Amino acid sequence: MRATNNPAADGFAWDGTPKNRRPPRALRVSPDSPTKLLRSGQTGRCTACGNRVEWYYRDSDRAVPLHPGELPTHLVPDDQRWHVLSGAARPTQDGSPWCRVHHHALCPATPNPGVPGLQEARRNLALNTRRLLDTGRFTPRQTPPATDPAQTPPRRPAVQLLHLLYLAPAPVDQITCVAQTRARHRCTQPLLAPRTTPGTWICIPTPATTGHLTAPSTPTVMAAYDLNQLPYAEQLRWRAQRCPTHAATPSAADTALTGREPFDTFVHHQHIHPQPFDTLHHAAGGHGLPEPPPRHPPPT
Repeated sequence: MRATNNPAADGFAWDGTPKNRRPPRALRVSPDSPTKLLRSGQTGRCTACGNRVEWYYRDSDRAVPLHPGELPTHLVPDDQRWHVLSGAARPTQDGSPWCRVHHHALCPATPNPGVPGLQEARRNLALNTRRLLDTGRFTPRQTPPATDPAQTPPRRPAVQLLHLLYLAPAPVDQITCVAQTRARHRCTQPLLAPRTTPGTWICIPTPATTGHLTAPSTPTVMAAYDLNQLPYAEQLRWRAQRCPTHAATPSAADTALTGREPFDTFVHHQHIHPQPFDTLHHAAGGHGLPEPPPRHPPPT
């Protein structure tokens, strides 16, 4: 019998069997999930070696870069073992034969910590860094020139939220939503949206950092954007860094880290100023608010 080359009818495969017309299954974020950050939204690259890292929040709301792969627990010292539980990183031991490692312990650009069990993983990252440099896909971070702090206005204001003090990722009116839109892009709507109650600028005593001495030039009073007077639900919206539309959609995922940091007087001393942020910028001669910093996690 001679075979015929007849095209298959619509809805059927070449052999006449019906095609599977079931719609593709879409992944959704559970409303009671402790984190809504997508896996693709928490990855990045070390600015010192160019290798991939995964950012996770700790219980203290600080982001920590972990090595993407897991290592055998018996090769990692007890004080360097990390585990991810419900989307949060914790430096604890759970009895698992595998654990995560802080990227700093493996980064080829850092001094050798001298841990025998991590040398092989460290060499692999060093070889990958060399390949990235040879192909021109990675350029080490350059140290920016030193500037006079007195001539540079602070670009990130302090924010009081849920009776805690944070450092905002950008000027208040330029903080954008981190949720994912239906087009699978990051939402561009600001948190300070129309028809929402804004916060107020107040002056508070500069908090002292335990274990560090305060510089003599540090002001005793600092300006902060106070959100404590807003309703509790509105404060949760600011903490999650979501616009009003996505705050009412708990199933929407996040595509980026929120970017806020717990305020530390010793680390964030350049952002301390006794005047409100907007008043300070106009006094410095600016004709508009400064551009927001990059949306990537802080350098490792």
